[in-house]
Amino acid sequence: MVQTITYGREQTLPLEHPRTGPSIFNDQKMKLGLFGSNCSGGLCMTDADTSYEITWEHTKSIAQKADRLGMEAMVPVARWKGFGGNVNFNGTNFETFTWAAGLAEATEQITIFTTTHIPTVHPIVAANMAVTNDHIAAGRYGLNLVMGWFTPEMQMFNPKQLEHDERYRYGSEWLEFVERLWTAEGEFDFDGKFFQSTLCESEPKPFQNPRPVLINAGNSPSGTDFSAKYCDINFASLDIDKMPDYTRSIKKKAKDDYRREISTMTYGLVVCRDTEAEAKRVHQDIIDKGDWPGARNLMSIIGMESQSFNEQIEKFQERFIAGWAGMPLVGTPEQVVEGFQQLSDAGMEGMIMGFLDYNEEIDYFGEAVMPLMREAGLRH
Repeated sequence: MVQTITYGREQTLPLEHPRTGPSIFNDQKMKLGLFGSNCSGGLCMTDADTSYEITWEHTKSIAQKADRLGMEAMVPVARWKGFGGNVNFNGTNFETFTWAAGLAEATEQITIFTTTHIPTVHPIVAANMAVTNDHIAAGRYGLNLVMGWFTPEMQMFNPKQLEHDERYRYGSEWLEFVERLWTAEGEFDFDGKFFQSTLCESEPKPFQNPRPVLINAGNSPSGTDFSAKYCDINFASLDIDKMPDYTRSIKKKAKDDYRREISTMTYGLVVCRDTEAEAKRVHQDIIDKGDWPGARNLMSIIGMESQSFNEQIEKFQERFIAGWAGMPLVGTPEQVVEGFQQLSDAGMEGMIMGFLDYNEEIDYFGEAVMPLMREAGLRH
């Protein structure tokens, strides 16, 4: 018997949280991960000196170090086109489904994510690729869902870019189709606005029950509603004084509107050195050698087309150069831990980080910062 699923009739998986399983759901007070280590520049749009490079040997080394330190997440940036300028920021990169498969096999406990721009891959393909990775990782896998905000990039796939809120409607239908593929027994038809498919099936089902981890970084009204309805974690790029209200608001929306719970995390650049002066010098060097033409390209697109960042364009121009507009933690190990404490006090349950030199700086982070986080009660 073939069942017809009409999009919007009901939510496929009204999941109750908290979940258990992958490391991202453990009981660490301040969860940690790496962000952007699959792309040239990582989170730094700069010509500042670094040994960081996009080779598989280098990439695997970074992930294995994070894994051995007990970090919870590896989150890549999905990129199909660089930002031009002097360094073509992120223009050299590893594709994120296959990147995740390789790192899942090379690691033991860390949760590996795929970041996907939803318009670039059909739900039937995405559903099976994600399940394959989930099985390779034995349940240590998740999807970071992005609606496809970078118009020059999306035009490589389709000349017409949807407007902001319509992108989230497209993403909602896409995800409900994927979730149906993950859960349906037997064949079904799918009848939506954007997708119409007949006699659909997908096996095997996810290793995780009921599905891989889902995260989203939308902070606009449409983005927070999408996260509250579907996702396990929302990533927010905010001033620290805005984090408490934001966290309370999205958790309340998830609970009141969708009978769910959701976690909040943030991201940013960490520049940690033995002295405050040295840390500030390195941070300033990143900015002084920044790719300002590329940054202007990026900020122009975001300012026009990504409501999640509208309020930050003018105030945080340097943050796009040094940290992709995320929260910077710059200073000694003690000062960096104080920053993590402030984030925790503001309601953030974790942070995924970038470094100027991932492979080198993660060693120092493990030796100098992790013990202090345990002393502070942020880790155990």
